[in-house]
Amino acid sequence: MEYYSQEQRAFQKTIRDFFENEVNPHVDEWEKARIFPAHRIFKRCGELGMLGINYDEKYGGAGLDYWWTAAYCEATGYSCQCNGIPMAIMVQTDMCTPALHEFGSEELKQRWLVPSIKGEAVGAIGVSEPCAGSDVFAIQTSARRDGDFYVINGSKIFITNGTQADYITTLVKTDPSAGHHGFSLIVVPTTTPGFSVAKKLEKVGNHSSDTAELLFEDCRVPVANRIGDEGMGFIYQMKQFQKERMVASLSAAAAAQAMLERTLRYTKDRKIFGKPLAAKQHVQFTLAELQTEIEMLRQLNYHCVRMMVAGEESTRETSMAKLVAGRLARKVADWCVQFHGGYGYMDEFLVSRYWRDARLLSIGGGADEVMLQIIAKLDGYSDR
Repeated sequence: MEYYSQEQRAFQKTIRDFFENEVNPHVDEWEKARIFPAHRIFKRCGELGMLGINYDEKYGGAGLDYWWTAAYCEATGYSCQCNGIPMAIMVQTDMCTPALHEFGSEELKQRWLVPSIKGEAVGAIGVSEPCAGSDVFAIQTSARRDGDFYVINGSKIFITNGTQADYITTLVKTDPSAGHHGFSLIVVPTTTPGFSVAKKLEKVGNHSSDTAELLFEDCRVPVANRIGDEGMGFIYQMKQFQKERMVASLSAAAAAQAMLERTLRYTKDRKIFGKPLAAKQHVQFTLAELQTEIEMLRQLNYHCVRMMVAGEESTRETSMAKLVAGRLARKVADWCVQFHGGYGYMDEFLVSRYWRDARLLSIGGGADEVMLQIIAKLDGYSDR
């Protein structure tokens, strides 16, 4: 069954060509450097229409539905020879800008959304803290009102694009006594006095994407930089998480497909005891099972996309997709390395990079256990 139109297929080809010709030749270099030139790459992404697919045309977006985002995510996940760069781009498209587009003032949109869609500004999302990861309610970074400014103090950790970002869409506590209505989202320019990159973090995988711990020390930010209403930040952030999890699942399914195909080619070429490795029934059956599970994830993803396009509530289904994607990515990665044998454990083989990168999917954007908790609550297994 064909899910994409000819126009969407053409868009996917443009994306594939971009990664194959302009990104992949440099990935090894950027992986070793533990960083890629985000401003240069994002500028090209903006020129190709990758950064504002669902956003209003008056801000430079394309105004298209979520099927176009699905097409973009699958082309990106399949084509790029690392996960770090797609992850960094998706922070721009589906993490630091959705609330800005939906709830930000016209002034904020012109100042930050428009250049983000053009790729002229690099953004990051500041939610996680040293003592608050999946438990978003536990964040302690505060914003105290002082006339027409907020004074922000605290720290954020595991921030993708953190060392290169021009601004951080930052979740802060504006009223400690107001529960879930005590949080606000504020755009913090990284040129703000008192803002600093405390540390560039070294990770197990996703090496080409920079990750940082950020420090806010008496950062004075105009009240006009607040996204939407004061006290609504937690609600805005929970809504954003659904897009973050959906793009992760769509990209993961495509990346798993690419690695499975690469492994199939290897097992056909690799001789063991005089015969191709692929001649072994165990190898055939394992690859068949993995392909079946990838197709199941893809169909769940498409179901979620249909719900989103129809305007239906999809938190339950999106959480399921994210849960399955993280677990399946790890499973596929492990088998791909196994079937490559000793070569699969070598840096020069892409499956080793995929294996390192895939582990994050069950942690970032809401750990597997958080997805299970959401599903259990929505299905009535838990009252928490």
